[in-house]
Amino acid sequence: MVKREEYFDAIGKEEQNNEFIAIARKSFVRDVWERFKCNKRALTGLIVLAVILCITLLGPILSPYTYDGMGTSINSKISIIHWFGTDALGRDLFVRVLYGIRISLTIGFVTTLINIVLGVLYGGIAGYRGGKTDMAMMRIVDVMYAVPSLLYIILLMLIFGSNIGSIMLGMCVSGWIGVARLMRSQVITLKEREFALAAYTQGASAKRILFRHLFTNAMGPIVVSATLAVPQAIFMEAFLSFIGMGISAPQASLGTLAQSARMYMSIYPNQMICPIAMICLIIFALNFIGEGLDEALNPKGSR
Repeated sequence: MVKREEYFDAIGKEEQNNEFIAIARKSFVRDVWERFKCNKRALTGLIVLAVILCITLLGPILSPYTYDGMGTSINSKISIIHWFGTDALGRDLFVRVLYGIRISLTIGFVTTLINIVLGVLYGGIAGYRGGKTDMAMMRIVDVMYAVPSLLYIILLMLIFGSNIGSIMLGMCVSGWIGVARLMRSQVITLKEREFALAAYTQGASAKRILFRHLFTNAMGPIVVSATLAVPQAIFMEAFLSFIGMGISAPQASLGTLAQSARMYMSIYPNQMICPIAMICLIIFALNFIGEGLDEALNPKGSR
């Protein structure tokens, strides 16, 4: 009998992994980030938004002027002393624009967060339960969607006054409907997938399947929808402020600043150009971020 050692020689430990192809393990967040940063427009939008946030937080602290402090220099143009000029009351427009960005971004992000939470829960439950429950819940959505969202905002502002709270509440009354419909369609599709059926056969509760499996796998389109909803909320607030239904003085958002400068547009155009330019810059940055997240979270569908 021939011994095995005559035909096969044992190799050393250093040679055992010569044919092994090493692949670094990546988390979901890291994988999304690597795809996101390959999109130059999305990365530029993120940098621009980060710079705006830093200036908004640090600018009023470092500036010698206050938000509502009036001065003797009235309706001055752009200069080294007043970067954006001053308004009819001698207030520094640069500081007021920074405070306006704070208010506009607060309204945009808070209303979007509330709408996302409400829409995800409502649409997820409707899609998972199905049947009569789904039909009843979606008919309620159809009735609410038939009423224009602007009507909700006007009604609440008449009741609670022109303030940040009433504007955000009005935007949240029907703002979650689109998210609920999107989440419902995602859950209806995902609950028939193999991983959801496997969890059900193993005895997982409906709550665990919904929150642990379905919500997690449906977050991609929801996150993209959230990034696109923020500029919509900012634009809605700016539109309401521009037509005179926004935040009451002395507070001022970007839309309120543009509305106040409307009568001086032909004489002092800087008073309107500066807040409108900031609105456009923020909306462009958020739209680019949303586009990048769409491609990063759904690389196959975006091609």
